[in-house]
Amino acid sequence: MPAADWKQSVVYQIYPRSFCDSNGDGVGDLPGITSRLDYLKALGVDVVWLSPVYRSPNDDNGYDISDYRAIMDEFGTMADFDTMLAGMHARGIRLMMDLVVNHTSDEHPWFQQARQSRDNPYHDYYIWRDMPADSSLPNNWEAAFSGSVWEPNPATGEYYLHMFSKKQPDLNWENPKVRQEVYALMRFWLDKGVDGFRMDVINMISKPAGLPDAPVIRAGHLQPSFGMVTNGPRLLEFLREMKAQVLDHYETLTVGEAPLATIQQGQDITNVYTGALNMLFQFEHMDLDAIPGDGRGKWALKPLALTDLKASMSRWQDALWQTGWNSLYLSNHDQPRPVSRWGDDGVYRVASAKMLATFLHGLQGTPYVYQGEELGMTNVRFARIEDYRDIETLNMYREAVQDRHEAPAEVLARIHVKSRDNARTPMQWDATAHGGFTTGTPWMQTNPNHTEVNAAQARDDADSVWHYYRRLIALRKQLPVLVEGRYALLQPEDPNVYAYIRTLGDEVLLVVCNFTPREQVFVLPPNVAFEQQQLLIANYVVNAADSVRACTLRPFEARMLVLR
Repeated sequence: MPAADWKQSVVYQIYPRSFCDSNGDGVGDLPGITSRLDYLKALGVDVVWLSPVYRSPNDDNGYDISDYRAIMDEFGTMADFDTMLAGMHARGIRLMMDLVVNHTSDEHPWFQQARQSRDNPYHDYYIWRDMPADSSLPNNWEAAFSGSVWEPNPATGEYYLHMFSKKQPDLNWENPKVRQEVYALMRFWLDKGVDGFRMDVINMISKPAGLPDAPVIRAGHLQPSFGMVTNGPRLLEFLREMKAQVLDHYETLTVGEAPLATIQQGQDITNVYTGALNMLFQFEHMDLDAIPGDGRGKWALKPLALTDLKASMSRWQDALWQTGWNSLYLSNHDQPRPVSRWGDDGVYRVASAKMLATFLHGLQGTPYVYQGEELGMTNVRFARIEDYRDIETLNMYREAVQDRHEAPAEVLARIHVKSRDNARTPMQWDATAHGGFTTGTPWMQTNPNHTEVNAAQARDDADSVWHYYRRLIALRKQLPVLVEGRYALLQPEDPNVYAYIRTLGDEVLLVVCNFTPREQVFVLPPNVAFEQQQLLIANYVVNAADSVRACTLRPFEARMLVLR
């Protein structure tokens, strides 16, 4: 994909299991996606990022892959995939597949061979350590979904490494045969016409020599370990090799998921001249409503301080200016719904959903819209743990309630805020049973508010969140300043209003967002000079005579203007 195209593109993420079910089995599928392509075209998005549809036992909902060249039976066939891809291309929509190559499923033929004996040709495709007689662990690393990263393999008398579930053994990227296998499967999909990849936890593929213990930050043996593997010694080497051997030979859009990414890593990976990928997903802003250094990770809740969000977003906006490229997101399949998280999913649901969209789409970079975000879909609050499906959520609940004897209601309250299943409830297409997602029994319950929050209602309402997103997406294609303009933060210490400008030549774009449910007075700094203002979009009716130099912003009010 030529740079001029992807820099002005807007990406829409589809989580296929929850998007649209075509055959009534309760699971979203590829024909279901194909049936909704006109919806995506009407919204105006340019690229679809499709979460994994490969063959998988579904221990981690498709992020545990047993065959990279086959389609999961629940999702359809390869012919269904080809039909979907052709339908996207016919509508001018490109497809970005999820590339999950830090690990495979333990049911992948490579691992099935690897675990049989130490001299098996596939044994070195994975990472092993001897298992001593006392079964002591090789190090103190905790896996992402709880427990140790080490799982015994009795047949070889070893442990294998899994940074996530025990059914997701990590690949050994030090082995050049592994890398060539990865490059071959990438070519397979690119040759089919796929337009790029979102690369799952790609900054974890290079592990440090010796796999030393992680720093001790809490009681107990096991310690958070992501920090040990997200900036490995050969990461850039591996990514540049991938670029030289595969990506340079196709027109692609690439984004790397990079937990704990630093500014330096962002610059290195996305550098226009020496980097390997177009952009990355960094998580700094996603961690701002968790208590830093608390061993409970994201489940250690604290309110968002807007000044922290300003500092974080501004740091990345400034650091990647003309050196790399930002991805812009507030939600995906791993994050709670932003309107519930940083807006108001009650009285001001529509206003705050629009405000958050204005804030994000005005920034420099490529915006990502997660399915349902364009409707203002909210978190779900299931009353029973049995209604949840996410392995991370279920493991956390079990450890908290059974092992640490925490009150179930308190643990569920944290789940209501941060569970990944908040994003995975079925897409809400209309007010009928199960939100029009399926004619059968959905794999996970639909959010009960689908009778009020759904695509059919939103498309019929000219003032809906959906139509607001459509207008924002259209503006990106009309205004070069939205794509190329330099970002500058205004009033960094204001705890209530996030305001910034984008500048390209003589054109100045102003974005003003009230992040609170109360009125706020906004005064434009005197150094921002202009003679005329043109309102581009706002989530309230704004009097044309209402100067932005000094104004009262209503609850969650947002405005985007051009100043001349």
